[in-house]
Order: sequence, then C-alpha cells, then structure tokens
Amino acid sequence: MKVHNLNKYIDRRKELRREQTPQEEKLWWYLKDRRLLGFKFRRQTSIGGYILDFYCAEKRLIIEIDGEIHNKNDNREYDKIRDKFFKELDYKVLRFKNKQVDEDMNKVIKIIEENFK
Repeated sequence: MKVHNLNKYIDRRKELRREQTPQEEKLWWYLKDRRLLGFKFRRQTSIGGYILDFYCAEKRLIIEIDGEIHNKNDNREYDKIRDKFFKELDYKVLRFKNKQVDEDMNKVIKIIEENFK
C-alpha cells in the first residue's frame, strides 16, 4: 500500500512549498542540496494523510517547525496523534518551535545532526 506522496495531496504540498513560513525557509537553506552531512531532505512531502515540513527518507527522520498555533490544546492533541502514527511506522519526529529556529539555529542543526548517529 502506497503511503508516500499520495496524489490527492499534490496541490496542497505545492501550495505549502510556495507559502513557506520564514522559519521553514531559514531551515530549508541548511537542509537543501544535501548541505547537512550529505543527507537528502524533501520539503512538504506526505506520509499517509499528513504533510511534513521536512523529511529525510534515508534516516526515516521527520522535522516539524511549530508556530504558535501548535500551542492550542486541540493542535497539541493532533500533533500527539500524528507523532504516534509516525512512531508506529518507525519514523522519528523532531519538533522545533519557530523561536528556536529564529534564535538558535546552531542548536537546531546540532540536534538534527545528533539524530543521524
């Protein structure tokens, strides 16, 4: 059964790529073109019914950048369900707040690199 990049999400994935948040753009600069330790990342790809901010297939690593909306109770619950879904498929999810990306990119990159080991 296919779970990656289902056709029904293609328009939404394209829209999200065009409308990246400033924090997504900032992190994408470090991840694109195999800049981070030679690993290939994709942005706004989907697994199941979920669209991911960034994904490294080789390491089964998902990176999410969370804005203020993720602080609301409903969204926190949704994120827990989503993360459980990925964990059951043997993916690892790293979540960073917008503030972390804005204020300490070196630490964000270090955490990502540590998850490649």
